[in-house]
Amino acid sequence: MKQERKETISNTDALSSEQVEILEKYDHESRFRVFDQRWMALLVTLIAVGLSLYHLYTSYFSAPVTLKHRSLHVAVVLALIFLLYPALKKASRRRLPWYDALLAFVALSTTIYIFVDYGNIIQRGGLPNQTDVVIATLLIILVLEAARRVTGWALPILATLFLLYALFGRDLPGLFRHRGYDWNHVANFLLTTTEGIYGTAIGVSATYIFLFILFGAFLAKSGMGQFFNDLSLALAGHTKGGPAKVAVIASGFLGSINGAAVANVVTTGAFTIPLMKKIGYQKNFAGAVEASASVGGQILPPIMGAAAFIMAEILGMPYSQIALAALVPALLYYVGVLTQVHLRASKDGLQGMKRSEIPRVGQVMRERGHLLLPLLFLVYMLFFTNKTIIYSAFLTILVTVAVAMLRQTTRMSMKDIIEALEMGARTSVGVAIACAAVGIIVGVATLTGFGLKLANGIITLGGDHLFLTLLFTMVACIVLGMGLPSIPTYIITATMAAPALVELGIAPFVAHLFVFYFGIFANITPPVALASFAAAGISGGDPMKTGFSSMKLAIAGFIVPFMFVYHSSLLLINTTWAEAILVVITSVTGVMMLGAAVEGYLFKSMNLFVRIIAFGGSLMFMTPNIIQDIIGFSLIIMVVCIQWLGYKKESHLIGETEMKG
Repeated sequence: MKQERKETISNTDALSSEQVEILEKYDHESRFRVFDQRWMALLVTLIAVGLSLYHLYTSYFSAPVTLKHRSLHVAVVLALIFLLYPALKKASRRRLPWYDALLAFVALSTTIYIFVDYGNIIQRGGLPNQTDVVIATLLIILVLEAARRVTGWALPILATLFLLYALFGRDLPGLFRHRGYDWNHVANFLLTTTEGIYGTAIGVSATYIFLFILFGAFLAKSGMGQFFNDLSLALAGHTKGGPAKVAVIASGFLGSINGAAVANVVTTGAFTIPLMKKIGYQKNFAGAVEASASVGGQILPPIMGAAAFIMAEILGMPYSQIALAALVPALLYYVGVLTQVHLRASKDGLQGMKRSEIPRVGQVMRERGHLLLPLLFLVYMLFFTNKTIIYSAFLTILVTVAVAMLRQTTRMSMKDIIEALEMGARTSVGVAIACAAVGIIVGVATLTGFGLKLANGIITLGGDHLFLTLLFTMVACIVLGMGLPSIPTYIITATMAAPALVELGIAPFVAHLFVFYFGIFANITPPVALASFAAAGISGGDPMKTGFSSMKLAIAGFIVPFMFVYHSSLLLINTTWAEAILVVITSVTGVMMLGAAVEGYLFKSMNLFVRIIAFGGSLMFMTPNIIQDIIGFSLIIMVVCIQWLGYKKESHLIGETEMKG
């Protein structure tokens, strides 16, 4: 067992045994096998590298027809999962049991069937033969079992409930009753159409998501994580509460690229959380800072953990428009977190790190600053050329390899490139299998009309009142997102919850961004707050208290979505520059004052009455109304004056006391 642990550590970027244990506890994807037999390890490497090379090839040239391409992606991912992930938590991670080898073979046979019988499948046009039903049944079972191994129980249970709904929904009373379907119909729909397992979710996984995860793997191999940590430390480490600001900045950037909140918490938090505790931050708060910053990275352009590309695919919008619209709300979120971090440091009298303990900006930029070039190149390709997202990602990966060669410290050998290809494929299996399982959910929702029924239910509960409907949608998204990765969460909430908002006249993009925010914030919302729990494991804090502290730090993220529903100009949609600037100014002011109200501190501690005024003033900027803006500014000016006068008075009394002493 000790040898297993040592091998696992070596494959997890040299994390300590305690950190690996935390990662495995909250992130099922990290519980992979490390084989005794060299040939088995080589086989996994060949399959993973082959999958990465296949996706690079199809991104530059062209992919097979949709059903073949997606089935190949799913089949190889399934095979990798059964080779890498044991069926039980306590099972050996050293050897491959015969039944997992058989499952991997059966998984590959599903795409072989699609390739060999493709013409007949198309000609049958929804009238399956017995072989279709058998293959479909096997595929559904394999997807559910693989999802259980990699993502945990939540997603396969939800998918199974939807399958049961498809089969027995005819017997339900009221709103959610449907005409009913037999197993042959359901299985064929999920296998042979592009609305089931091989639907939009897996289509996005087989294109955008895989390539950007692969891009992240090459960045990681070049030392981008170390660069972000060092640069954040150089920029903010010396300021008041510096290590917490370092955590916010570094985790935000890395979270945007990798889109994996729990993994980001453990890898970045292993560096930042001890620093925060060292300067005096309380352990629950230190863990909460890392959790809220890591989760927030998934709403931060340009990559948004690949969510922007999925939105572009689902909504048929240009990626550049989505990324630009999402920028201001994401920055408001981080302004809110940074405000609370700074005010907490001021309230507790915490200082930053010594200049001698942190690197210089110039030094960091000289050593690794060139690693920013691939990101700048990606932004250029996506915003200023007419190239496709897939082609842009392909070129950016090549540019990353070339740029890394510029300095000895970041240069990649052939071994590093092969390891990056393997790491990209292995990292992608969690999202890919989640997307396949989501395909079952979305397929059943499409077949039965469940999405529309749920939307009507939400609207009925809200009584056609926008605010109440938004509130119920928020709760539904948080519940649907519990324990799930961010990408599948977005696809589920976009299918189930967003239509309710569209029915009330909200623009589809605004509705999708709203549900995405609350779906990912399930990661820091108790009782199932995996990112917060992982952070508590590192900080030594209480998991539930860390979860509630994370919610407090992320409070701007819970309010900003309501703001951009009412303030479409906050998303830079259908607005003039003058209106956009005014909205940004009022929003930043409101978010900063909201942070002060939550912390109960601005220049000095606030009593309850002043906190209520500050909170009320911040909420006045929630909807676009000149009268409310005037009231909000008046209340905020009142709070600032009260706080400043109280601060000066306290400073004067302290000065007099010191003179007398």
